[in-house]
Amino acid sequence: MRLLILTQYYPPEIGAPQNRLHELAIRLKAYGMEVEVLTALPNYPKMKIQEGYEKGKKREEQIDGIAVHRAAIYVSASKSIVARLLNYFSFVWTSYWRGRKLDKFDFLLVESPPLFLGYSAMALSRKLSAKLIFNVSDLWPESAEKLGIVNNQALLKMAYRLEAKCYRNAALITGQTQGIVADIKTRFPEKEVYWLPNGVNIDYYKPSNLNESDFRTRNGFKASDLLFFYGGILGHAQGLEVILHAAEQLSMHPHIHFILQGSGPEKEKLIALKASLNLSNIHFLEPVSKTEMPAILQAIDVALVPLKNLPLFQGAIPSKVFEALAMEVPLLLGVDGEARQHFIDNAAAGWYFEPENARELANVIQSIVAKPDDIKSAGKNGRIYVSQHFNRDQIAASLYQHLISLS
Repeated sequence: MRLLILTQYYPPEIGAPQNRLHELAIRLKAYGMEVEVLTALPNYPKMKIQEGYEKGKKREEQIDGIAVHRAAIYVSASKSIVARLLNYFSFVWTSYWRGRKLDKFDFLLVESPPLFLGYSAMALSRKLSAKLIFNVSDLWPESAEKLGIVNNQALLKMAYRLEAKCYRNAALITGQTQGIVADIKTRFPEKEVYWLPNGVNIDYYKPSNLNESDFRTRNGFKASDLLFFYGGILGHAQGLEVILHAAEQLSMHPHIHFILQGSGPEKEKLIALKASLNLSNIHFLEPVSKTEMPAILQAIDVALVPLKNLPLFQGAIPSKVFEALAMEVPLLLGVDGEARQHFIDNAAAGWYFEPENARELANVIQSIVAKPDDIKSAGKNGRIYVSQHFNRDQIAASLYQHLISLS
């Protein structure tokens, strides 16, 4: 069987879809599939083509044995909706013209969002005689509408029509969470929808693999400090202001520190909020590569995972959950619904606070401070749970068997 993965985001970029798709590709190849990737020149999140890929360099490469074909993409530091649309649609166009020169495939798996890549995916699936697998990691355009990112009604109407067309043309729809799967099944009951969750490489994220991390000393933290860590995109959906407002309420505790590591569209606004609140217990760090994350997670105490308080996120599971739990780091979870049920109710792997409720977040942190031994036990519970339910090897093996049944 031959599989082409079509995605705008792929290593050497860092991020959730990049890691998830590459890990899946490696495992499917190990099971005997011929897997190739069609993607853009790496540019995310800085919106600048990475060094070594400029001016037509490295359009073809191998990453961990996976053949990667790269197409040009428009990039701009502008945050305007026009620049964003040009970014998306440029790759829709170039990915089709690059992809149509490839050999035939049995399956084409396209990553959404961006939803607009569905145009290229549908055309390429016909050109390459490949069955279309539409992989939904976020319900777009619904999430963009609910978050207020897209308000143009004409654009939203077009996007909803495209979403329906992509689903109807897919031989298989895959959803990253059970909430996404249920939503699509309700609206498109005639389609087969398969749960393809995110997960973790439990052999890579393994505490016993590491020597003691120097993360604390490098960043000026004491061994006795209690570190609450958020790592990932600093974006609209996360509602990260809640961390800063909770930090303000906990400023009388000099040993409690909050680390926000990453970049994104909200970073400048968050830095300005830190200054206006005069917070010394908030620390911004630059994003790092995947290889550095196990040592960082080993050094912190609790992983903060917030989202905005929207019904849309009842079915969301942020990808940063899995690596933290595999490293025996418990969660402080500001996400209700599916994530809360899995990791707080079932796994007992941390604590829950109401999304966007800074007072409740501060209160929960004070309860953690009062019972610090619970941190270690909750972390151990988390590793056991993700090992049993979100192991990337098991996830890929199940998908491989399902694709065999469809071929």
